[in-house]
Amino acid sequence: MLVAVLVAVIVSDPFAGPGKPGGVGDNATPTSLATVTRRTLSSQTQVNATLGYAGASSIRVPSGTPPSAVQQAEQAIATGQGMLQSARAALAADSETLAGLRATVTAAREKELVDCAGDSSAESASAGASPSGEGIPAGSSSGDGSSGLCASDAQTVASDAQGSSGDAIKLDGDRASIAAAEKTLASAEAALSAARSSAVAYGQASTFTMLPAVGQVITRGQSLFQISGQPVVLLYSSSRVTGELALGSVVFEPGPVRVTSVTPTVGASVAPGAVLAITSTTPQVTIALAASEQSSVRVGDQVTITLPSNETTPGVVSSVGSVAKAPSGKGGEGGGSGGSGGPENGEEGGPTIEVDVALRDPGASGHLDEAPVNVSITTESIPDALTVPVDALLALAGGGYALEVVEGRVHRLEAVTLGLFDDGEGLVRVSGHDVEAGQRVVVPST
Repeated sequence: MLVAVLVAVIVSDPFAGPGKPGGVGDNATPTSLATVTRRTLSSQTQVNATLGYAGASSIRVPSGTPPSAVQQAEQAIATGQGMLQSARAALAADSETLAGLRATVTAAREKELVDCAGDSSAESASAGASPSGEGIPAGSSSGDGSSGLCASDAQTVASDAQGSSGDAIKLDGDRASIAAAEKTLASAEAALSAARSSAVAYGQASTFTMLPAVGQVITRGQSLFQISGQPVVLLYSSSRVTGELALGSVVFEPGPVRVTSVTPTVGASVAPGAVLAITSTTPQVTIALAASEQSSVRVGDQVTITLPSNETTPGVVSSVGSVAKAPSGKGGEGGGSGGSGGPENGEEGGPTIEVDVALRDPGASGHLDEAPVNVSITTESIPDALTVPVDALLALAGGGYALEVVEGRVHRLEAVTLGLFDDGEGLVRVSGHDVEAGQRVVVPST
């Protein structure tokens, strides 16, 4: 009896019914056929994002030493050099004077020796004579003249020696003055070096005389803004190059910049702080992704970006943030500084991380400075996967899923194990004992 029932089912084809050509239908819903295929299958995450620009940063007026302070430091150098030169000249003059005094003392002592030597001979002769005057040659003096010269020479020597000693003391003072002048000069030189190393291109009375417009793109050699009529020029460099420039006279950036906001106004006094908010000119998509989904996205993941025109363009995840922050609300801010949030990207009000996406074709963004976009992130890819449309799956009463396989006029249910889902394509990976590529399966008719 069981064999007879099976034969009856096969012959009568109870699944057949009115439907589209090449398809099948049951008693209520029209159906059609789909083919089991082998292909690369990808898993994708759909999120909202914002198209903007990469490399958000700011250009600031640096703090430092104004030109007037540098000039004062230079004047201090000149004053210190003058003091040192004067002290050295005084030392040279006093040294010459001391040398002359010492020569005078030497000559006076030599004269004293000569004059006092004769006086000593007279005293010797006088000492050897008798009280009556015997022994003193006729016509000889008693030595009073010689004694007077010796005494005078002694006074001269004493006076010259005193002058020499005083001048020697003065030399010590000159040397102390030189040491003090050298110390003052060294301090002034250090102050000038520090002033020059932090010298800025603006003074206390400087004002902004030109500022760019928001959205303006500035390239190498062009003026970012002007301070008291002097342009602050953009140059390209990834680091501070060699050379000497006043701080704030030029700005180094890796490439062209796009102005996103301007802080001061023309005529405002210049002070240290932010002047311009900028980005690069490279388009970038920024996603505020739910922090709970961080592990599902990696640098290098391929994405498909749907633009407001409904055109799509490929991209690649360039960075995945590691710091979660509370969202500021639905939507996001462009200019490379934020992305669209909202419940579509995760639980509303939950923490998010920033995920940046680089466009494969930067020109695909057209003239859009900022726009909401949809991003489909490929989080997993399997080559040569056996796939069927998701709506080909039939839920079994006992659990699990099956396919309704059609072979000629014969329909049978084939249990399958599900794998990766591709929500974008509406496909799912399946595997089963008797499931093969090329088989026809029943799907609802559209």
